[in-house]
Amino acid sequence: MRHLAGVALAIVMAAAVFFAASWGYLKLLILPAGSGALPAGGGSLLHHHAVLEAFFVLLAVGLLAGLLIALPRISPLAAGLPGLLMLAWTGLYLFSVRHAVHYIPLKTRVYGAGFEAMLFDGVLALLGAALIIPLFVPSRWRSRHEVTEPAPYAGTAPYAGTTASFPDLQSTQDMQADNGLPSDWTQTRTQPQGDPNSLGTSSSSQAPWGPAEYG
Repeated sequence: MRHLAGVALAIVMAAAVFFAASWGYLKLLILPAGSGALPAGGGSLLHHHAVLEAFFVLLAVGLLAGLLIALPRISPLAAGLPGLLMLAWTGLYLFSVRHAVHYIPLKTRVYGAGFEAMLFDGVLALLGAALIIPLFVPSRWRSRHEVTEPAPYAGTAPYAGTTASFPDLQSTQDMQADNGLPSDWTQTRTQPQGDPNSLGTSSSSQAPWGPAEYG
């Protein structure tokens, strides 16, 4: 579906080059010369509305071409097909000028004359070489919606999510019950205490080591 929309945009781009860019380019070729060899006699062209309109039209066509080339979501066919057509027309012009001019439509109108001027001056070759660039970018042919999940690392086993792999944790859990208290209270019974009065007479009050020997 994305490439089908790209074909439709390619038709729009080709029509913009033939009708808009050809008209604007021809307008710039017939600038008011004035008294000198330079356009407008070397003065300002800001008061020539035809020249400003031609520049704005060419700017719009160039902006459209730049968007079709740069935007990754647009199919490369949108820019590539018109570019291939322009390069093919330029190649035909190099091999046979007569045939290349013969196949230009509407030659009696300003569009056909402007397209012919762009062909003769090499503008079509320049624009076509720029438009075919997306055809050689592999990522432009793949849809952005294709998301691949990363494969698990082969060197590690998947996490089981149980305590079978952790025997220490299992034994710790078995020792605790009733809010973490030990279940067997016999282990915590009171130990017998010795008689404090017998500390002085019992042999147990003697230190486990003998008297210190003074050398």
